[in-house]
Amino acid sequence: MDEVQLGSHTIRSHGLTIARTHMHDWLILVLLVVIWVVILIIHPFYRFVGKDMMDDLRYPLQSNTVPVWAVPMYAVLLPMLIFIFVYIRRRDVYDLHHAVLGLLFSVLVTAVITDSIKNAVGRPRPDFFWRCFPDGKDVYDKWGNVICHGDKSVIREGHKSFPSGHTSWSFAGLGFLSLYLSGKIKAFDRRGHVAKLCIVFLPLLVASLVGISRVDDYWHHWQDVFAGGLLGLVVATFCYLQFYPPPYDANGSGTYAYFRVIEESTANTTNTINAANLPNAMTGEVQIANQQESTDNGFMGMHLARNSNSVLEDVESGKS
Repeated sequence: MDEVQLGSHTIRSHGLTIARTHMHDWLILVLLVVIWVVILIIHPFYRFVGKDMMDDLRYPLQSNTVPVWAVPMYAVLLPMLIFIFVYIRRRDVYDLHHAVLGLLFSVLVTAVITDSIKNAVGRPRPDFFWRCFPDGKDVYDKWGNVICHGDKSVIREGHKSFPSGHTSWSFAGLGFLSLYLSGKIKAFDRRGHVAKLCIVFLPLLVASLVGISRVDDYWHHWQDVFAGGLLGLVVATFCYLQFYPPPYDANGSGTYAYFRVIEESTANTTNTINAANLPNAMTGEVQIANQQESTDNGFMGMHLARNSNSVLEDVESGKS
């Protein structure tokens, strides 16, 4: 990134312009929030659960190691704090705006996809038995399906195992952060600084540990965690590449919009300089033309003088 240009695009000077340019993106973001809330209200599919299936669903009902309220804290707020820190150092409002917008899109798109699949699949959680039969007395209908007598909200949550929401949110937010950091520190500059990769892998490690905790708490099967992590990481990559070049690119430390503005500014400056130099160039050409004309006239005068002298000499010779 051209360090000379940093600091010239701040929230005060360009913030409102950028917000207006991406107004439709922010409206779509609000629409995603509304869609996600509606999906949360929709009742999930209650899959058939027979007695012979309970062997894999009898794990104890435990509390979350990573509470639900903590997920947006480390997956959304933590990356935003890092974005703000980078803005304070670089004063690049394009980077701040696009990083926040890309992160929110990454998390919300992942949330909509995750909860849509949860409701459609309706896979029971590993602790489903104790959700369905809190007293340990299982009851089945004539087709062999469960007749649950536990708390309705607990049973409903028990049909949302696939994919893992904690994991998909974690990889959507922290995966985006990992890509962002890899571009900012130029982790793939071909100079072999392996220490940079430690910074890149750290957010991914945190997301992986969150996913493992979901299996340890018996809230998810390992397939749920794997699918959730893959989903979040793929969405994060797509959202990041909408605003930034790949981290291995020579311009990977800035946004597409930033470098586009720099190119336009450079082109305008070049045109201005050329326009300012045009009168000087024309004056120079006129002066050169005048000099050439004077030179030609001088040569012509000398030539005429020489011809006159020759004629006089001939006349004098004839007279003699």
